[in-house]
Amino acid sequence: MSEANPSLETTSPSAPPTALSLAEIARPPRTLLGDAWRRFRRHHMAILGVVVFISLIFAVTLGPLFYQADPGKIDFGKSMLAPSAANPLGTDDLGRDMLARVLLGGRVSLAVGVAAMLISITIGTLIGALAGFLGGRADSILMRLTDLFLALPVVPLLLLLIFLFRDSLRGVFGPETGIFVLIVTVIGILNWMTVARLVRSSFLSLKQKEFVEAARALGVSEAMIMFRHILPNALGPIIVAATLGVGAAIITESVLSFLGLGFPPDTPTWGRLLFDGQNFLDLAPWMVLWPGFLIFLTVLSINYIGDGLRDALDPRARI
Repeated sequence: MSEANPSLETTSPSAPPTALSLAEIARPPRTLLGDAWRRFRRHHMAILGVVVFISLIFAVTLGPLFYQADPGKIDFGKSMLAPSAANPLGTDDLGRDMLARVLLGGRVSLAVGVAAMLISITIGTLIGALAGFLGGRADSILMRLTDLFLALPVVPLLLLLIFLFRDSLRGVFGPETGIFVLIVTVIGILNWMTVARLVRSSFLSLKQKEFVEAARALGVSEAMIMFRHILPNALGPIIVAATLGVGAAIITESVLSFLGLGFPPDTPTWGRLLFDGQNFLDLAPWMVLWPGFLIFLTVLSINYIGDGLRDALDPRARI
C-alpha cells in the first residue's frame, strides 16, 4: 500500500488568534513622541526635576496670592528676625519679609532665564541652520563669527555693556523694564554659540538624507526644505540646549546682580538678594541661604530635565 502524499493531506484550520495577538493588533502605532516620552519617564531624576521646576513656577506665580505680605514694606523694628511663624523665612536688614521678596524675585529670575534663552536659541538656530545647510563660504564665515564670540570674555563684556547702556535704556523703557531688556538682550546675544554649533552639525548630517533629495526632486524650495523638513528633525538638540540655557541665564543674572550691576535694590531677584545679604552673613545667614538654595534647586532641576530630554530624544536609544 503506497504511502499518502503529504501534499494531498488537508491542513488543519489555523488556530484562533490569542489575546496577546489581538492586543498587539489593537494597539495604536508607535510615534516618535510616544517613544521619547517612554524613554523620558524612565529617567527618574528628570521626572523629579520636572516636578520641582513646575512647583517653583507655581510658587513664584501663585504664592503671592496666598502669602500677601508686602515685599517692600520697611519695618526697622523687625530687622533681621529669624524665621518664625509670622515670617517663615525671616526678615532682612530693613525688616522686609524674606518669603515675600523671594517669591517676587523668583518671578524676575525665571523670566530673565526664559527670555534670554529664547533670544539665544533663536540666534543660534538661525546661524547654525544657515551654516549647516548652505555650507561652503557661508559656513566658514558664520563659524568664524561663532569662534569670535566664543573667544570673548563673557562676564567682563556683560559688565561693560550694562555699564555703558544702563542709563540710556532706563530713560527709554523705565528703570525696571530698561534694565530687564538690557540684561536679557545681552545674556541672549552672548550665549547662542553652543546652540549654533549643535544645529550646524545636525544640518550637515540631515541634509544628506533621502527625504531631502526627495523634496528637491519634487521642486520644494530651499527655504522650505531647511525650515520645514530639516529643522523639525533637528529639534532634539535644540530642546536640550534650551533647557540648559535657562539655568545658565539664571546663573549669569545672579552673578551680575551679586556684583551690583544687575537689577536695582527695589527689584529683589535671587541674585540681588544674595548681594544685599552678603554683609550680614554672620548675623542673618537666612538672607543668603534661601535665595542661594532656590538658585541651586532651579538650576539643578533644569539640568536633570536637560539630561532626560537628551536621552529621550536620542534616536539611537532603545525603548
